[in-house]
Amino acid sequence: MRRIPQLLLAIVVLVLGAATVGLFSLYQKSTTSLETARSVEQSTRDQYAQAVNAIAEIQDSLETMMPEGERLPVSNPSFSEERAMNGASSGEVLERIAALRTRLQHHQERIEKLEADLKKSGTRMEGMEKMIANLRRTLKQKEGELDQLAASLTEVRDTLRVHDEMLVDRQRELATVYYVEGPKKELLKSGVIVAKGGVLGVGKTLKPSANIPEPLLSTLNTDEERVVKLDAKKAQVVSAQPISSYQLLLVDGKMELHILDPAEFRKVRQLVIVTA
Repeated sequence: MRRIPQLLLAIVVLVLGAATVGLFSLYQKSTTSLETARSVEQSTRDQYAQAVNAIAEIQDSLETMMPEGERLPVSNPSFSEERAMNGASSGEVLERIAALRTRLQHHQERIEKLEADLKKSGTRMEGMEKMIANLRRTLKQKEGELDQLAASLTEVRDTLRVHDEMLVDRQRELATVYYVEGPKKELLKSGVIVAKGGVLGVGKTLKPSANIPEPLLSTLNTDEERVVKLDAKKAQVVSAQPISSYQLLLVDGKMELHILDPAEFRKVRQLVIVTA
């Protein structure tokens, strides 16, 4: 009879021992789970802080790009401003645009990596998507500003090219004299010159016609050409060029007209030379 209580006591001890082992194991698992949860939470916090710092850094960099005072005039620049923009500074502007585009590309890559890291972590961080979306909008805005700057510079260059071409054409036009030369009889017959004054056909003065046929006129750019060579031993200028602005010289048996003062000489746009 005394063995029964002892057997029961042994069974109770075994049950309590098993329960104790089970509870200790459960405690260990709970502790491990808690440490894991704490580690995950801390990792999430660290990742969130890193992401926020990266976003703030990118945002600050974007906001300091192209300060207002350094921008090109994008609407109705004056001609002097256009000229400056197309001079030494235009190369600097192009280099700066290229450098800014490189910065934007770098920020774009950082944003994409940030999104990829957050997606890989599997953790959805509240408000992070909104901050990244704001970054993308700012990035797009800066890209638009760069495109506007590049388009403005192109427009300025095109405008100046047209201005320069017009100036060259205008200067060429101002420097051009239209001339005709030839024997007296031929010029009278073609209507280039007329004989006026005199008595009974004697002492008449040769004058350029008021309507010289255009096909007979040749062009002379007095900025580039200062000598008119004539195939004759004698020559006379019958048009109204100032005498001090030119000189007739006999060179190797042939007459040459040398322009001494182009600005004065071309004040009379038509030059008529009678040769003999």
